[in-house]
Amino acid sequence: MASADTTAKKIGNKNEKVGQVVSAKMTKTIVVEVTRRVPHPMYKRIINKRSKFYAHDEEQSANVGDTVRIIECRPMSKLKRWRLGEVLRKAVQVAVEPGAVDLETTQQTSGSKSLRAKTSRRKS
Repeated sequence: MASADTTAKKIGNKNEKVGQVVSAKMTKTIVVEVTRRVPHPMYKRIINKRSKFYAHDEEQSANVGDTVRIIECRPMSKLKRWRLGEVLRKAVQVAVEPGAVDLETTQQTSGSKSLRAKTSRRKS
């Protein structure tokens, strides 16, 4: 009887897809790009096909570049028919605060001119 109860709880299989987050600018919504490799119908060469899906992210835990699993659900809006299942892999964030960079101590590259050279030319 216990096995009948556990099977009754499972409603059905939902469609799942794995992809990368390409936009997280909307509130509680992410855009996930799913890439699949299929042979060309005529030439049989393997090509990449991409699809974008709008997914609901209640906790706003996904960021751009993360690999996520999305699960099919009821329509939530005109475009959203998926919800975020889990974040499989977080992306590496490499942002630097503008205040953390000191312009006086940075090294000049060979192609750029120093501030002193520019100011000395103006004086003479």
